[in-house]
Parts: sequence; C-alpha cells; structure tokens
Amino acid sequence: MGTVAKALSLLTYFSRARPLIGLSDMARLSGLNKATTHRLLSELESAGFVEQVAAGREYRLGAVYLRLAALREQAVPMRDLAAGVLADLSVETCETAHFSILQGDLLVATAHAYSPVHGTRVTMDDAQYLTLHATSSGLAVLAYAQAGLVDAVLAAPLEARTPETITDPVQIRAVLADIRVHGVAESISGFEQDVHSHAAPIFDAHGAPLGAMAVAAPVARMTPDLRATIRARVHAAALRLTRALGGFPPPGYPTPKFTDTPADTPLPQHEETTP
Repeated sequence: MGTVAKALSLLTYFSRARPLIGLSDMARLSGLNKATTHRLLSELESAGFVEQVAAGREYRLGAVYLRLAALREQAVPMRDLAAGVLADLSVETCETAHFSILQGDLLVATAHAYSPVHGTRVTMDDAQYLTLHATSSGLAVLAYAQAGLVDAVLAAPLEARTPETITDPVQIRAVLADIRVHGVAESISGFEQDVHSHAAPIFDAHGAPLGAMAVAAPVARMTPDLRATIRARVHAAALRLTRALGGFPPPGYPTPKFTDTPADTPLPQHEETTP
C-alpha cells in the first residue's frame, strides 16, 4: 500500500459513533506506529481532509468533504435517485431499505429509508462502512465484481463480526456462485447479530457493480413469505436504480420475478407501538 493509500485508509476509521479519534487510538486502529500515523494525519490535515479539535487535540473529518460531496452530488445526483427507490422499497417490504456505494474494498452506506409499520426495526448510520464478506450488500457486489477484487478481499484477513460471519474463502466463493444464479444475496447475522438482510447489486454503464440495494429486517420477523417478497422486491428495485443511473446489468443477470407476491398486492399491516 502506497503512502497516499495509507493516509486515506485512516479516514475509514471515522464514523458517527466515533467522530473524534486521538493519535494513539488511530495508531492502534490502523496498526501503524505512532510516528507514521502522526505524519499521515499531518498530511491529511494540511490538505483539509482532517482537522484537530482544540481541547483534546483529537482529529475529526475536515470541511473539504462538504465541498467534495456537493460537487459529486451535482455531477451525479445518485443519492437523490436512490432516495425515491428506497422509499418505495421500504413501503413494499415494511422494512428498512438502504443503498451503499463501493469504495475500494468497502461499501459506504449512502442513503436509507425506514418503514413506520414496525416499532422495532433495523437502523442505519449515515456513511457507515460495510465489509464485503460479512454483509448481503457486500456479497452481492463481490458476486459480480472483477476477479482481482474478489481475490484481494478473500486473501486478506476476514473479520468475524459475529459468530455467524462466514470467513472461509472457499465457502464464500460457493455463496457467490449461488448469488449469480438468483441475482440476490442473503446474510443472516453476518454483520450484526439478529439482522437478516437481502441485497442486489447496482451496475454502472459497463455492467460492473458500483454498489448495492438492500433490505434488512430483524431475524425474528423473517417469515418465508416476507423473505420471498423482499428477495423479489429488492431485485427489481436494484435494476430500477441501475437503469436510472444509466447502468446496465451484465449478460446473463437474472430477471426478477414476482411469483410469490404480486407487485400490486400490499403486505399486511401490523399494529405495533414504538418503544
């Protein structure tokens, strides 16, 4: 990994739950020595990517992201396009729908929509990083990614986020082969305990995966009927967003079928109170 890549990799450790990171903690998280970490953070700070908070001298993301995000959204209003599809998908499934974009060997959660039907639901963090091997979104992307990315991801140490996380590369490759048959990935407690998710890839103009559309629900609520509905709806929603972004699925990508729950048939509404 080059110097620029090492410096930029430090940015992945910031999150909504961890907006401030001190030098010692950043060195521990990254596995780099303190001197190298300080040098890389200083370079990022000089370019505006991070800034120090006066009191504890901790680092946080810099203001340059506001400008870059605005420029990106102006050029490609991906988030706005995704929002409409997510809203419909959440209504159709009565569960949490979310969209993530591929960034290197991780996915970044970019937009989500919640259903008001259930008091208990899966929640998402803005700009949350999702690993490729442990999430349905990541598996959906890997199933259609170039061999080089798949090999690189599976050759690296695979973190066991939960006891159910699959970390055996051979087993993951078998899962990817199955995803290519159906066009939909599935993960049960792979990234977060008691979360059952399904996802389908979003493709760019060259038929390469640029992200994924997913629906996540509590494991206890995932009945066979709900599972069939989510798989069909997330598959169709992903193709809808692919087309809206000017993308095309690769040759042989499965066509979604609504054999289990017709598209114009609403799911039953459950009366639950918000805790």
